[in-house]
Amino acid sequence: MLTNSHQLIEIDANTLNQLLAEQKVTLIDVREPAEYAGEHIKDATLMPLSTFNPTEVKLITGKQLVLYCHSGNRSRKAAQKLLDFGLQEITQLRGGIATWKQAGYPTIINKNAPISIMRQVQIVAGSLVFLGTVLGAFVSPGFLILSGFVGAGLVFAGITGTCAMGLLLANLPYNQVKN
Repeated sequence: MLTNSHQLIEIDANTLNQLLAEQKVTLIDVREPAEYAGEHIKDATLMPLSTFNPTEVKLITGKQLVLYCHSGNRSRKAAQKLLDFGLQEITQLRGGIATWKQAGYPTIINKNAPISIMRQVQIVAGSLVFLGTVLGAFVSPGFLILSGFVGAGLVFAGITGTCAMGLLLANLPYNQVKN
C-alpha cells in the first residue's frame, strides 16, 4: 500500500517522449525478454518483472526513473517493489507500450523475435480445445475433459492474472532470449 510519502506517478506518452528527447529519463522495460526482443522503446533497459530486483536499479542523479510494460499492470507491480524497497517516488508510462505506439511514437522492432507469449498461449489453448472437441465428438466423449480443463485454466488465468501455460511456454528454448 502506498503511503503519503511514497507515490506512483503516471505520465502519458507525450510526456515520456519529451523526457527522452531531453535525456532526462532512465527508462526500464519490465516485460519478459521475448517481449522486449520483439519490440521495445529505444534506450529502454530490460529488467523483467519475473526477476525484478530493486537493488539492481541504477538511479542516475538528474534523471527520472520511468517504468513501462505492455499495459501498465506489471510496471505497477515493479513500482510497488521499488517503493517497498524505500524509493519515495516512481513513475510509470500510463497504459504501457500500447499507448506509446497508439500515440504514434517509434519502437525498435525485431522481426526475428519469437511471437508473444500471449499469442502462443492462444494458439496452444485453442488447439487443445479444438482437439478435445473433435476427439470427444468422433472418438470418445471422455476427450471433452481436455477442452473443459483448458477452459478452466483460462478462467483461472483471467481471475488471478497468472497463466500457468504462459509460464510453461516462456521456459521453452525458443523463447529464451539472451539479454
